[in-house]
Amino acid sequence: RILTFSLYLLHHVNILGVRLIGGLRCSGRVELFHGKTWATVCDADFDQQDAEVVCRELGCGAPVEVLGAAAFGRGGGQVWTKELLCRGNESDIHSCETSSKLKHDCSHDNDVGVVCAADIVRLVGGSSRCAGRVEVLHRGQWGTVCGDHWDMRDAAVVCRELGCGEAVDAVGNAHFGPGSGPIWLDDVTCSGSESTLKNCGSRGLGVNDCGHGKDAGVICSGVRLVSGSHCSGRVEVLHGKNWATVCDADFDQQDAEVVCRELGCGPPVKVLSAAAFGRGEGQVWTEELQCRGNESDIYSCPTSSSLKDSCSHDNDVGLLCATKFPDLSKVLTCALGE
Repeated sequence: RILTFSLYLLHHVNILGVRLIGGLRCSGRVELFHGKTWATVCDADFDQQDAEVVCRELGCGAPVEVLGAAAFGRGGGQVWTKELLCRGNESDIHSCETSSKLKHDCSHDNDVGVVCAADIVRLVGGSSRCAGRVEVLHRGQWGTVCGDHWDMRDAAVVCRELGCGEAVDAVGNAHFGPGSGPIWLDDVTCSGSESTLKNCGSRGLGVNDCGHGKDAGVICSGVRLVSGSHCSGRVEVLHGKNWATVCDADFDQQDAEVVCRELGCGPPVKVLSAAAFGRGEGQVWTEELQCRGNESDIYSCPTSSSLKDSCSHDNDVGLLCATKFPDLSKVLTCALGE
């Protein structure tokens, strides 16, 4: 009876009508429930009216951005085979009309993503979506955050909210250029454990004695080490809003130098191949990193257009970096029998 009722809900009440994957609750790759599986949607066949319905159905307010070209990562499985023709006022996506077929021939490289207004923080002016001037959405308008008293605890909350890596730096004085429009937050005081910036203390929305010359910025890491410690583990690089592992055949000492530096660790001690820290999940990074070794972050490294080798998660690369403790590199070297 429970199974029968659950199937009834799925097919008649549309509890699983739409979801957003690869971002936050109210941002991500659009996926529609079709038959008994989830299907992605082609960016060329999805518009602002469709986004209005998706955000409304999920209780996420109005759409802020529609993003094409698999901005939240490539999905798997089916691509939705019809064009959505929402008027924008429908209560759910399955109430929208559809065409008999798509106007465009699409693959997962064309998966569409949506950012709804409930996700109200972004970073602007940096080298990636995980670095830049902090901007907050309020009343449909993006505004900045004053850098007075802005610190690493505040930065940590922003990085977590955006699904980026750890906070590397909290900067002020319009490090990423001055913004425009309102300054929504001033004297922000986060403990560092908050899930969103709006849960931190401040002088109140729109209350400030600041100028755009003090706009706050954040640098979050675009790389992380998993299944080890802060300075050791499987290398994963942020691609769109998904973490991707890196092929051991396409990762060398110069790449390792940059990863360890970006994470605030000491120099690399050992590059480990063959999934030494376990097999990852999801994507494998699709380009070869070609770092010179002096870059400040992984996104500053050149990349090739394609990998030299065909890799699976059996080839996930791992890395041991020295920490700030002076003797740790010797300890790690001894532990490896070298």
